This record gives sequence, structure tokens and C-alpha cells, in this order.
Amino acid sequence: MDLKQIFTNNQKWISDKLKTDESYFENLSKGQEPEILYIGCSDSRVTAEDMMGAQPGEVFVHRNIANMVPNSDLSSMSVINFAVSHLKVKNIVVCGHYYCGGVKAAMTKADLGILNPWLRNIRDVYRLHQEELDSIEDEDSKYKRLVELNVQEQCLNVIKTPEYQNAAKEKAIAVHGWVFDIHCGKIIDLEIDFEAITKEIMGIYKLT
Repeated sequence: MDLKQIFTNNQKWISDKLKTDESYFENLSKGQEPEILYIGCSDSRVTAEDMMGAQPGEVFVHRNIANMVPNSDLSSMSVINFAVSHLKVKNIVVCGHYYCGGVKAAMTKADLGILNPWLRNIRDVYRLHQEELDSIEDEDSKYKRLVELNVQEQCLNVIKTPEYQNAAKEKAIAVHGWVFDIHCGKIIDLEIDFEAITKEIMGIYKLT
């Protein structure tokens, strides 16, 4: 994309918004009250607002390679803290997508330099679910299932945070695991039963 074209596009965008609402930017500058924190992949083909039909101010977005929520990642933890403790979001969505390059890289036996520690988190997801994944003979199906299981484990990482646990005590928040099917554009709710999954482990991770 031509960088100069971006500024032309920006001027057109401003003009279009003001034609619809003369106070658009004045209202936008007053603050944000999003009800959703969306944690997704940095993939340039997967834009949260577009696929959800969301308007500015409706969704607080955090994106990184393969929609990860490692407890050691200050960026992810800070986003969750701000979204839950200050913006008071009511829903946290972790959304992966099929044919994710980060997940594919984690399935590859290769030294990828600085990416190694990040991708190791996905390899840990594989280890946790190795029996299921190794039973899948079709590589494409295995790839897609790892995308889904990675979403599940990142949702669990959200649940392990004190911010989420404190808000959940007040029944003020919920976590959701989604996958975006890049072949058809559909958002799929994985409908993960987090209560069942965490029943035996929350004694370990319960903080509040």
C-alpha cells in the first residue's frame, strides 16, 4: 500500500464522517466505554472491527502473534488490567483464526530466532493436548484443531488473572473463545465450557 495514499484516504474518511455527523470527532474525543476486550492475532488479514461490524469506541483491541496471553507478557497483562479494572469491560474475547502463521510456525521444527520463546507457548499448548492432536492424521485438521486449542488455553490464561477473577466474583464479566474462518469470513464461537475445564484446577490458580 502506498503510504501517500493513506493520507488521501484519511482525508476522505474525515470528510465522510463529518457529512454523516458534524460532531463525530468531538464526540469521539470525549472518551471510550467499550464493553468488549478483543484479544486477536496481528495477521493483516484479520481486522477485529471489520469482521464484527464494530464502530470506534465499542471494542478495546489487543493483537499479537497468534492471539497469545502469556502471563510473562507485560503488554497482554497491562491490557487486561486496564480493560477490566478501568474500562470495566463485560466480555473478554480471545479470537484465533484458521491458517494462522504463528500456529503453523510452532508446528514446524525450526530455529526461528527471537520468535522461539513466543512460539514455545504454542508448543506448550500442543504438549498439553498431545494425545488428542497426535491422533489426528490429517495435517490440515490437526492444524485447525491446534488453533482452537490455543484459543482455549489463552482464555484459561485470562481466567487465571486476578483482574478477571475479581470481576467474575461480581458476575460482571465473561470470557469467550472464538475462531475466525478466513476461508468464509465466519466467526465461530467454540462454546467452551470453562466451568467444567477449570473445576479441578482453579484450586491452584484461584487468587481472590
